[in-house]
Parts: sequence; structure tokens; C-alpha cells
Amino acid sequence: MSQQKHVLTVDSFFKDAKHLRSQFEERFKDPRAANSDRFVWDYWHVPNQYTALRTPAYHFFTQKSYDAFHNQLVWWGRRTLGCHDVSPPWMSCYIDGFGQEMHGDLPHGPWAFVFSLTPWATRKFTGGETIMLKPEILDYWQSFTSMRGLEREDIIESIPAKFNRLTVFDPRIPHGVRTVEGVKDLLQGRLVIHGWFVQPRPFIEGPLSPKDLQTVIDDLSGEIGKILSEGIEVQGMLSLRLKVAASGAIEKVSPLTDSLRHPQGDKAIERALVKHICLWLKKNASFKKQRAPSEVTLPLVFESN
Repeated sequence: MSQQKHVLTVDSFFKDAKHLRSQFEERFKDPRAANSDRFVWDYWHVPNQYTALRTPAYHFFTQKSYDAFHNQLVWWGRRTLGCHDVSPPWMSCYIDGFGQEMHGDLPHGPWAFVFSLTPWATRKFTGGETIMLKPEILDYWQSFTSMRGLEREDIIESIPAKFNRLTVFDPRIPHGVRTVEGVKDLLQGRLVIHGWFVQPRPFIEGPLSPKDLQTVIDDLSGEIGKILSEGIEVQGMLSLRLKVAASGAIEKVSPLTDSLRHPQGDKAIERALVKHICLWLKKNASFKKQRAPSEVTLPLVFESN
């Protein structure tokens, strides 16, 4: 897994991705066929903003193959992000002239995802990348210098839709899809499954009881409240991995994902807050003795009043 503060990519995400792709190819292989299962697309067009063909992903594939993908996606989200579920995913196809202009997705969920079924290595089109503003552009005046100009590569980050790649990103960041050019055949277009991870809540693996965990969360919330009352302001979500020994002691606290943003882009404040929370948990939190070790994915959501 490749991880930055605002975007994660997981290559070779789903072992049966080729089977999902084959179902798409089988349905549309004969352009002269008039089978009813071809009539699945909503032509979604908002002038100057969105153009794509889309359909609910869970209705398109066989139930067995879709459930396997959906379950892996949900499991990954629980362990990595601390999000209990995903929104009903769409499948979208982009051909010549289709794309998405920059936009932000709020309040769909704290993380967005794009899973690619596009044969990217052999594509015949240009465009199709997920694009988003780079963090330094969002904090433009913090890092401004009058000594150099800017071009597209300095302003916009491009993430290729490689086959079987899961891309997860902070949907508050302005993002879009670079316009696809050069193909009109659905089988040659950009094909992705996409949606949002939702319902942040703790995820426990092991015998640790939710009641005991809630006690620690309540104490931690009090500590965070003290910090924020001192004028520190951040927004976003921090997910932590807690390794709890059978003795009840917390052996390790590790940040998993972090979309915290200070209004003035002060990264030192963001880092200091994460460090303080991890140290506080390691020093102050403990649980009752358990029959075995546990691991907890703990999401912490910070919102403005």
C-alpha cells in the first residue's frame, strides 16, 4: 500500500478483478446485440461539471462475485480506516469527451474510493486519471515563492486508474477525472467502481469488549477536548491501530490514516496533535485482562463547530 496524508493506493486489491472485468466484456462484446441486460446505463451529464455512464455496481455483476468484492472492500475499510461500511457503489464508464471537472464531495463520507477495472496498460485513450489539487496548492500562500512559475504538474496530482488498483482519498480536496479522449467503444473506456467509506466507528479484532473500549474513548475525548479548548483547531479524521496485550496493556499505538487539516496549513500542529494522542493512549489507557490479545482500529473525527 502506498500512502500519503491525503491519498492511499492499493495495487492488486482484489484477487478476482479479472472475473469482474470479464462479466463487463461478455455483456458488451457484441455491439449489435439487443439483450435487455445491456440497457443498464444512466447517461449522467451536468453541464460543465460531470459526464459519464453509470449504473449501480451491485446490480451489474453476479451476486456471488460482487459480494466477494464488496465484503473485501468493507473489511479493508474497517481495518484501515475505521469506517464500518461503504455507500452503495456506482460503476462508471468514460469514453470520448467524458470526465469530471474539479469538485468536492461533502458530506458523503470521510474517505472516497475508486476501484479500477480499466486495462490501463493497454488503453487506447488519453486522460482518465483521477486528478486532485496538490496539498501545497491548497496551502498556496504558506509556501508561495515568486522565484518560479507553475505548470499543471505543479498544481494537479494525477493518479492513473491502473487495473485492480484501489485509490482512496480525502474527498474534501477538489478532485475530478481528466477528460477521456480517443475511444468511443465501451470496452475501451475507463471503467471504475466508486463510492465513499462511511460510518466511522471502532473496529475490534479479539476479545476486548466494546464497553471497556468506550471507557477509554470517553477519557480520550476529555483529553482532546482540553487540547481543543486551548484554541487548536483541526478538521478531518485520524485512524489509529491499538495493539492490546492479553494483560490489558496497550503495547503499541500507530497512526493508520490521517486527513487532519489545520485551517492555516500548520503541519507542525497537525503532527503534534497526533503525537500527543498516541502518547496519551500509551501512557494512560489500559484494559482488563483478556484471554488473548486484541487489535483495535480507532477512528477519531474532528469537525468544526
